[in-house]
Amino acid sequence: MPDDREQSLETFKSKLCNAGLYQPPSDDTPASHDDTTLLRFLRARQYDVDQAQKQFSDTEAWRKQHNVDELFRTFETNEMESSRRFYPRWTGRRDKTGLPVYVYRLASLDASLRKEIESVPPERRYQRIVALHEAMTRFVLPLCSHLSAPTSISSVTTIIDLEQVSLSAMWSLRSHLQVASTMATANYPETLNTIAIVNSPSFFPTMWNWIKTWFDEGTRSKIHILGKNPGPTLRSLIDEENIPQSYGGQLPWKFEDDPDLDDAIKETIGEIPKGPVLFVDGSIVKL
Repeated sequence: MPDDREQSLETFKSKLCNAGLYQPPSDDTPASHDDTTLLRFLRARQYDVDQAQKQFSDTEAWRKQHNVDELFRTFETNEMESSRRFYPRWTGRRDKTGLPVYVYRLASLDASLRKEIESVPPERRYQRIVALHEAMTRFVLPLCSHLSAPTSISSVTTIIDLEQVSLSAMWSLRSHLQVASTMATANYPETLNTIAIVNSPSFFPTMWNWIKTWFDEGTRSKIHILGKNPGPTLRSLIDEENIPQSYGGQLPWKFEDDPDLDDAIKETIGEIPKGPVLFVDGSIVKL
């Protein structure tokens, strides 16, 4: 890390500590927040320490308001696994830089699934989104960091597939998508790296005008709209064996599937655990 950013991180820690928002490590206790998390907030605010502290403080207040740690710890396993059908899913693979590759195929949210979503009270839908983001930041990202050490992995590469999605379907999903996008931008900053939109329909420019307002400028700059043949561009980011066949790769994985773990991940964890779990110091921790 460059010296100026190292200094920004130390200043950030000091200010957070003085505000009672951060506890440094002691002989027998780890720091309350790891450097990877703190750096995400700094990057989100272009290393403006005061602005990063404001966002961090707001996120800590949000976590207390929604009792996020307890929500995740006690989230029912079957509901968590079922909820994955409605949001971006990890393929079990990583891109060329070690970032986990997620896919979101909106056509899979057909009329019956959209009806199922709408039957869930809005508060519980929100809690599901939170639980899945906790699973990403507390299990998937630490696992990928462990495999990429000493490089820390703090964000994901996401393929958003709009094939066979109608304008009416997108309109019916707008609230569902907006809540998730807004919550993530505010409270899980800098967890989206590259977003590749594939198979975009002819009406996409119209749709983009209202979708882009959900993201901050930094996130918008990471969104790349690809055509009907995304393979060449995706292969510049992801090795062919880790790209699903639908997008010009070799991986026989589709959105409805569980993660298809690569060999290094299988060696580390065996199979993907269900429900709320952490990855800490090279091991799975069940809650």
